[in-house]
Order: sequence, then C-alpha cells, then structure tokens
Amino acid sequence: MSSGPEHLDELDRRIILALQADGRATWTEIAERCQTSVTTVARRGQQLLRDGIVRVAVMPDVEYPGAADLFVLRITCEPGTQKRVLAQLADRADLRFLALVTGPADIIAELSLRRGDSLHARIVEEIQAIEGVQRCDTDLTLHVYKVSHDWGQQLVVPGTPDTVVEVHKCAPGHFDAADEKIIDFMQEDGRASFRAVAKALGVDESTVRRRFEVLQRRGCISVVTLVSAPALGFESEIIFNITVDPARLDTLAHELGTHRGVRYVAATLNRNALFCEVILPTTDDVHAFTTRTLGRLDGVQGWTASMVLLTIRRGFVETPWWRDNV
Repeated sequence: MSSGPEHLDELDRRIILALQADGRATWTEIAERCQTSVTTVARRGQQLLRDGIVRVAVMPDVEYPGAADLFVLRITCEPGTQKRVLAQLADRADLRFLALVTGPADIIAELSLRRGDSLHARIVEEIQAIEGVQRCDTDLTLHVYKVSHDWGQQLVVPGTPDTVVEVHKCAPGHFDAADEKIIDFMQEDGRASFRAVAKALGVDESTVRRRFEVLQRRGCISVVTLVSAPALGFESEIIFNITVDPARLDTLAHELGTHRGVRYVAATLNRNALFCEVILPTTDDVHAFTTRTLGRLDGVQGWTASMVLLTIRRGFVETPWWRDNV
C-alpha cells in the first residue's frame, strides 16, 4: 500500500464512514454526506480503494453455496509458521472469517461446511495437514444473533440507533446459476456498475439490476465496506468467548447484541458459550465494557479473550491489506 491508517485525515475517515453506510453510493451522494466537492471525494475515495485501505464487496448469505453449518476453528501453529499457515488458509473459499489473534490459539477462523460434506476431511485431512498447524479445536455454531458491518457508524456517528436486526436466514433456493455469477463478480468489486457486470457476464444490464435488487431486498446479499479498525483510529478489536448460564444464554445474546461496540454474537455448542466480537475505540472502553457490561450481566460466568492482530477474511471476502502486514 502506498499509504496507511496513520496517513488518513478526517475527510478520509468521513468518506470511509459514508461507504460503510452505503458501499454503492455515488461520489455525489458521498460528497453531500461529507459536505465537500464531488471532485475531492471521488479522488480521495478512489485512492482509498486503490491503496487497499478499504474494499467494497458483495457478501452472500452463508447458505449461498447450499445448506451449510458454521464451525469456529481455533488453530495453534508451530512458532514462526503463522504467516505460512495464513497464506494457505486465505485461499480457502469455505472460510467466512479468518484472523491472526493473541491468546492460546494463533488463528481463529469460521468454516462454512455444506451439509453432507465431511467435517473430518476438512479438519483432519486438509487444515490439520497444513505444515505448521499443531492443533485445530473445532466448535459448532448453533445460532447467529448479530452481524454488524457498519460498526464505524455505530461508534462514531452521533445519533446512530442501537437497533438490532434479526440475522437473515436465506434459503439456498433463493439463488440460481445467474445469481451466482453476479455475486461472484461483485465479491471482487462491490461498486462495479450494473453495466460493467452485464458486459462481463454477457447479459442485459436490466437483468443484472433486477436480480441484484431482489437478492438485496430479501437479505440474501449485503454490500459491505471492509476497513481495518486501526484505519478509523480504533485501538481494540477483541474476540470474547463468554461462558454463560445455559438458562440465560438466549437472553444474554440479545442483550449483548444491543451494545454498540459488539459486532458479532453467536451461540456455540461447547461450554455454554457465546462467541462475541467487539470493536472499541480505546483500552479504557474495553475496561468499561468488561466491568460495566459483561461484569454486570446476570448469568455471565466468565470469559476468555483474544486480541485481533490482523483480519484476513471476512464474509468470505479477503481483506486487501493483510498481505502487506505479515
């Protein structure tokens, strides 16, 4: 990258927040939100995209390739092999999330496994067979309560509502072969014009637009702006594994989901646990979250935490900045 988060100014950050709010907004619309000229916003925004500071992508629902289950993987590596292991894992299309972390595990990943496929083959014959992998602890995700891709808006923009939208469950039948081609193309460039997509796929522009709008309206796809937490000045990106009273699990998951800093909440099979990703501006905010939120929730029995050092994949999409940071 030709520039990094330390080179971003206030206008850059406002442009990023506008793209988080609507990744397909025109430069004119973004200029209005940022209260500056279209020329300046277009130049700055295109530079942010070229430099890999941000990436706009279309993310499909987890059921996109067919009925599937999610598994949380905690991977321990031999010392000095993390970069090599990450490079191999980054090429796997079945990983929805992949990050280098602190703590007992070196890597946390989220595996999407089509029902009927062999979990044993994926874990033992493929992932654990990667040179440098010492151990892979696997846990089934039972239910996803919250996924938030506009966390910058939630934490920075005054007046952003604390609403929690029920996570969409998409039926595999919502996608056909034509939809899949559109999604595959726009996973690489979520800001691609419908005309460009139509030309690449050899179909009518109106067909691409209609199919895209139907998928988006149903909740089968999301337009997401990927940006690293440090790019917006956030110090703390943490994954909590929260042990809870089984009778309170569902209630606690919903309560955690209302917190602005909570990006993702899911219930896992092992140890009556909630898998929770949190992004907060400062270490002081983390202290407040653990003492005033987690520490006061009735039914929370304890937690372990891992700091996210680098995010490699999110929503099946590779982040553009990770290879320059390992």
